[in-house]
Order: sequence, then C-alpha cells, then structure tokens
Amino acid sequence: MNRKIYLHIALFLFICCSIQDIQSTAFNVINNEVVSDTLNIDTSDISPRKFNNLKEKYNDEDFVYERTIEKSGWWSRFKQWLNDKIQRLFNIKNKGQAARATNLAIKIGGIILFLLVIYFIFRAIMNKEGNWVFGKSSDKSIIPVTDIENNIHATDFIELIAEAELNSNYRIAIRYYYLWLLKKLSTAEIIHYDVEKTNNDYRNEIETPTVKEEFAYTSYLYNYIWYGEFDVNDEQFNKAKGAFVKFLNSIKA
Repeated sequence: MNRKIYLHIALFLFICCSIQDIQSTAFNVINNEVVSDTLNIDTSDISPRKFNNLKEKYNDEDFVYERTIEKSGWWSRFKQWLNDKIQRLFNIKNKGQAARATNLAIKIGGIILFLLVIYFIFRAIMNKEGNWVFGKSSDKSIIPVTDIENNIHATDFIELIAEAELNSNYRIAIRYYYLWLLKKLSTAEIIHYDVEKTNNDYRNEIETPTVKEEFAYTSYLYNYIWYGEFDVNDEQFNKAKGAFVKFLNSIKA
C-alpha cells in the first residue's frame, strides 16, 4: 500500500515538472517570435564621414557661444560682477538662482533710480516755498529767497516794499514786511536770527508778553497771506500792513 502511494507521488511530481518545462519553452518560443518579428536590422553599407579643420572653418564671431568677461561689453561685465557679489554674499550655490537674484536686484535698482530722477526733476521745477516757477505772475518779481534771507541785515526792505506795492504785488509786500520785522527784532536782540528757524522758534525766544503776542499775530497774517496761495485785495493788504507797521514802530532797535 505504501509503495503505491510513493509511486503516485513520484508520478505527480514528474507530471508537474513536465508541464512547467513545456510552459517555459512555449514562452521562449513566443518571445523569440515577437522579437524576431519586430526587430529591424539595417544591413546597408554605411561609410563614416570625416570633418577636417572645423576650428578654422567655424571661428567666426557668430559661432562663439561661450564668452569670457573680457570679450563681453561693460553691461555684461557689470552683471557678471554683481552676480558674483550676490552669490558670495548670500552663499548661493546654484548659478541659476544667483542669476535670477541678480536680475531682480537690477530691476529694483532701476525702479529706485527712476523714482529718484522724477523726485529731483520735481524739485528742480519747484522753488523753496513750494510754488511752481511758472505759477502766478505776481510771484515772478520775487528776489531769490536765499539772497534776502542770507543778507537780511543788508537788505533795504523799504525800497522792496515800495516797489511791490506799486505793482500791486501784495503777497510779496507782506513777505518783505515779515522779513523786515525779523531784521528789527534781531537788531534789538529780542531774537537770534537764523535761516533755519521757524515762527515758533522765534516766538519762544521772545520774553516780553506783549511783543510775543504781537509777533504771534503778525506771523499768523504772514502765513495766511503768503502761504494761502490766493489773491489779496486792497482792504486785506492795508489791514495786514497796518499791523506790521505798528509792530515795527514799537520795536526800539
């Protein structure tokens, strides 16, 4: 009985091995057929070509694809220099990232430069008081501010005021009255004149209450008329002129 069992087991193993060999052989045959059916072999006669003197033939400027800094223009040399600086400064290992950072820095620098140019052009067409040089015609006869303010003690304000009143340039006349007032206060040693000082600076220097009050009022008139940028009629000018003349006459220089 046991002998029959062993024989059956041996027969079963033999059949399994035979089936596996048949399957493997069939797969190889099919695979070879597929490869042999799809593989094209070129059997034509190919002769190698030779290219002589390529460097001499293609040494023209159009065929230079890699340029050194020395052969580049000043803009390329500047960009390369800036690229190296940025790469070292920020420790950038990738050259592509460094190039993008350089282009961004150049764009930002260009925008800043453009804004600075616009700013200086704007300042060039404006005078110190913030009025357009081609503004009101009544302002065109103003003596340059720096000339008067820097030489306040040598300026003849009576003559300047008379000329301004003759031409009905009331705003300019009030400005001259104000500068004349500063001159007399400085001469009387009530204030210490300085071009950079403001009305409040001068008012804080005045110790006498009545003088301080008069100066505050005339400063208000000056700011209202000069910086107000509107036309002053005869009545308004005469009222302001009276306040300035009264204050000027009260200062004992």
